[in-house]
Order: sequence, then C-alpha cells, then structure tokens
Amino acid sequence: MSDRLCIATKGTFKDSLSGNDLMSCCKGFFGCGDGCQGGYLDKAWAYFDSTGLVTGGNYTNKEGCNPYPFPPCEHHISGGQYGPCPSQIYNTPRCVKSCQASYTTNPYASDKHKGSSVIRSSTVAEIQTELMTHGSMEMAFDVYEDFLTYKSGVYQHTTGNFLGGHAVRLIGWGTENNTPYWLIANSWNSDWGDHGYFKMIRGTNDCGIEDDVVAGIPK
Repeated sequence: MSDRLCIATKGTFKDSLSGNDLMSCCKGFFGCGDGCQGGYLDKAWAYFDSTGLVTGGNYTNKEGCNPYPFPPCEHHISGGQYGPCPSQIYNTPRCVKSCQASYTTNPYASDKHKGSSVIRSSTVAEIQTELMTHGSMEMAFDVYEDFLTYKSGVYQHTTGNFLGGHAVRLIGWGTENNTPYWLIANSWNSDWGDHGYFKMIRGTNDCGIEDDVVAGIPK
C-alpha cells in the first residue's frame, strides 16, 4: 500500500502506512482477520479502500500518526543484530483512533489515505503486467519447514512439514540459472534469507504462491 502510494504520487508520499492501524482496527464487517494472529489479503485491501489507513513509521523511528508498536527480532534465525522473538505471539493492540501526541501534522481522521479499487491477479502474465504498471503486490503462500532456512537461490518446496500461511511483498521477477523466479520481500527482518529477500520459483504455483496475488489503486 505504501509503495503504491509513493508511485502514484510520483514520490510525494514518502511515509509508511500504519500496519498497526490496519491490524488493530480492521474489524466488524471487513473482518481483516485476527490481528497479530494473521488475516486476509483481499479484506485488508478493501478496508484500505473504504476506511483508509493513517501514517505509521516503524518501531525505531516512531514517525507518523500510529507507529508499529513491537521491536524487530530474530525470526527463524539466531545470532543476528536483534534479540530473539518472544516465544508467544503478541496480543493485538486495541484500536486507537487518535495520533500519538508527538505527531502534529494531521489529526487522525485527516491523516487517512485510501484506495479506489482492489485488484486480484492469478496468471503470471496478469501479475507481471500489474506489477510493472502500478508497483509491488501482496502474495500469500503455504510455508513449509524448508523455507525457514532459505539463504540464497531460487526456493522450491522439497521437504518438511506444513507450518501455516504467510503474506509477503512481490517486487519483481527474473531468471537465475535458467530457473524463472519471483523476487519477494519478506517481513522477518534483514538478517533472514538474502538480506530480508528471497526468490521463489515462478510459473508453477509452488506453495500456492500465484493463487492469491492482491493489490489496489490508491486514490
């Protein structure tokens, strides 16, 4: 959402939208999901269209109306620059419809940014066209044990138990050693994988990666 706003405004929008605003306030009719326990891509984008999201920033810089409340941690790795993640998932923060006291740019209602449509793409050609035209997209896929130890190359699931679903940010595509791939940004910090990124085989719908690719057009 933040990427597409930056692209649509030709760089005028330089902030990050608030993940906490989405996670804690998207309830009721939209039912984005279960807060810190996860959610649904299409409903999150629909909430962005109808209700909008305020600016956020991250835990470190605390910029924006509603910054992310939890510190970075070592997710599925050890010995990195951050401490280990807690053994239990955080409780979802309560929905607060006001900006932090240090943010004086806009009041909460005026700080909202919205979208105008939700786009779902399911073929490689559709995904590539939408990605190239409007910017990064959101993908969901099934995570297996062998994904956790990814370091480099093009990932294909080969072994290990199913662990659950995961949403990531698609930013490009390419070919490595004759293997087509999607270039994807993960959310497990820059110590995981290839500096926080990974390559996933393209065109075979491995782990359902091409089943649910969602984005939207900012207003």
